[in-house]
Amino acid sequence: MTATDSAPIAQVAVAAEPITPAKNQNKLPRPALALLLPAIIVLLVLGVGPLLFALTVSFRDYRITTASADNAFIGLANYQAAFADSDFINALSLTFRFFIIALPIQIILGTLIALFIYGLTAPRISLMLRVLLVLPIAVTPTIMGLLGRLIFNAEFGVINYFLSLVGIAPIQWLADSTYAFIAVLILDSWQWTPFVALVMLAGLLMIPPSVLDAGKLEAGDGWNLFRYLQLPYLLPGLTAVLILRTIDIMKMYDAIYSMTKGGPGTATELMSVYVTRIGFKVFDIGLASAQAVLLLIIAIALSQLFIRVVYRQVEV
Repeated sequence: MTATDSAPIAQVAVAAEPITPAKNQNKLPRPALALLLPAIIVLLVLGVGPLLFALTVSFRDYRITTASADNAFIGLANYQAAFADSDFINALSLTFRFFIIALPIQIILGTLIALFIYGLTAPRISLMLRVLLVLPIAVTPTIMGLLGRLIFNAEFGVINYFLSLVGIAPIQWLADSTYAFIAVLILDSWQWTPFVALVMLAGLLMIPPSVLDAGKLEAGDGWNLFRYLQLPYLLPGLTAVLILRTIDIMKMYDAIYSMTKGGPGTATELMSVYVTRIGFKVFDIGLASAQAVLLLIIAIALSQLFIRVVYRQVEV
């Protein structure tokens, strides 16, 4: 065998040798770790730190008005006091009532808006509507609450002005418990329905044109097309919407406090408003921390439920 004959054999032998991956190829380089370090520190200080502090304080008789030496360990007494507090149960039930009403309204309206924009054939109008959908989301919750006080004002509010045009007497929106709850519900839906619409529109835009054309041939337009073709593409976004909006409603404070301060009475005192009142007006930080931890557990449980029930449909 000549040298030229053995060359291809050598090349095959070299190519057949297994390529061993580098030991540290899955590790981030040191410059990348150095760039991530400030974000990690901020996350630990502003996120994990307060959570651990609240969890620790929830097992103590921690009050701002007493000396630090009196913050004795009391076990589950704060959690027992939370469940025995009728105001806490009322705030929790009010939060779930708000959640059960607001979330379906926002999902249904947001999906309808997304389908409408998705069906438009004019690109400029579609782009303009997408920009308009971003505007309510960009408003901060505190400003949104102040706007709500102006919009629902009984004397010079915009809502009562339009109602007077059709012969309806002015409504005391922020002075009546039922109307105040409805006003907060309308304001929250006005701000966050566009967010749902944008998420659903992103899901619709993920559908390949060829698949959409084939679906129209098989199922036609209307409900069958939405149910069998478009809905599966919307489920991942729907799961994200359910989780994010659940967390937002559970911690909804700024807009409510600047609009109604939880009133009249406790008509709009959702859980976050109630926990803040216990912590910074009654000064019982231990009880407020226990209530906040319970609220966190409920939010995590609901998020896991949404992932198992809704997102599982994508895998099936």
